Amino acid sequence: METFLIKAAQLILSLSILVLVHEFGHFIFARMFKVRVEKFYLFFDAWFALFRFKPKNSETEYGIGWLPLGGYCKISGMIDESMDKEQMAQPPKPYEFRSKPAGQRLLIMIGGVLFNFLLALFIYSMILLKWGDTYLPLENVTMGMDYSQTFKNIGFQDGDILLDTDGVKLERLDENGLRRVVNAQEVTVLRDGVKVKIGIPGDMMQRVMRDREGFASYRFPLVVDKIQSDDSPAAHAGLKPGDKIISVDSVSTPTYYDVREQIAERPNTTVLLGVVRNGEHLTLSLTTNDNSLLGIERKGIYQLYKTETVTYTFFSSFPAGIKLGVNTLKGYVSDMKYVFTKEGASSLGGFGTIGNLFPPVWDWRTFWMMTAFLSIILAFMNILPIPALDGGHVMFLLYEVIARRKPSDKFLEYAQITGMLLLFALLIFANGNDLLRLFK
Repeated sequence: METFLIKAAQLILSLSILVLVHEFGHFIFARMFKVRVEKFYLFFDAWFALFRFKPKNSETEYGIGWLPLGGYCKISGMIDESMDKEQMAQPPKPYEFRSKPAGQRLLIMIGGVLFNFLLALFIYSMILLKWGDTYLPLENVTMGMDYSQTFKNIGFQDGDILLDTDGVKLERLDENGLRRVVNAQEVTVLRDGVKVKIGIPGDMMQRVMRDREGFASYRFPLVVDKIQSDDSPAAHAGLKPGDKIISVDSVSTPTYYDVREQIAERPNTTVLLGVVRNGEHLTLSLTTNDNSLLGIERKGIYQLYKTETVTYTFFSSFPAGIKLGVNTLKGYVSDMKYVFTKEGASSLGGFGTIGNLFPPVWDWRTFWMMTAFLSIILAFMNILPIPALDGGHVMFLLYEVIARRKPSDKFLEYAQITGMLLLFALLIFANGNDLLRLFK
């Protein structure tokens, strides 16, 4: 329950920041061109609001709705999600959106997307300034990787060290690294000291989405970092910080996962652990329990393998943050083609999927990385030429500029309704996928 609440809190805070910034983008351009903004709301206030406030002599009501599905900025004289037909039936007024030139209306509509993208670039820059860029070079992972069955089926083997994709060196394992692997024609790995080339099928990404097994995880030994308590199985066995467990009952356990598997198979049993301590091989007797827990904290991969850290000054962080944001956008756009496949549609997720992207413990660096990523997604999705989204309004404005005439208000009204129905259908489908995965 605690994990759920932490993830939910991060999700709500992140989306609230993104919605406020997005709507502020519309707001600031509207006010710049002297267009009246009637409401500025975080969340939707259907039937009632949790909070509302209208400053003295202000034309805008500010508030917080009860339905946390976004927010809105109600601009006078515009057909939007408020569907204010009564206002649109009146003659246009000078302060209304529909009375302004097409160029000004276009800037008002792209303001939200622009601000979301700029926010992402700013967050990425500040992350690099604060924490730098620490990563684990794949060549330093001397034990290689453990691969999913999906990748073993095409020739990968546990222990393979990733070297390059199509002859270009692969530096690190991240989203871009996975994208490079699945889109490559061949991947070179180091296997038992020999370079081996593995051909990648053209439908590899579809296989990954279909099997839902991921790509690979780091192989690393179980090295004790701390003993949790004096009454733990590890303490009674005599394990000490720095010990490396290499076998369980003479079964070789080179990796942490091997140790975990062997211990899990032997509950409430006395086992013999092969341990390396300061270069000396020892055998320790350990009695397991029902939970298969040794009572230790293990060393993480960043403690076991040498990492690289790139630091940034205030001024150098901005071009690096911009590059990171642009590359993130490029990668997300390139992945969109998979949405229209059977595997891609089934992998779509709603709020549950997004919430699970956040860690189970509060970590500010991860929170801001996820917020920047979601800001990129929000910007891209909103600029798609779908009625009810900003991109739909932009599409109709561009038509007006090219054709030199506006679409009728009745047409825009029907387009808005159609777009909203499509978005609600997508929302139901994506969250339905979450429910299906939960019950599976």
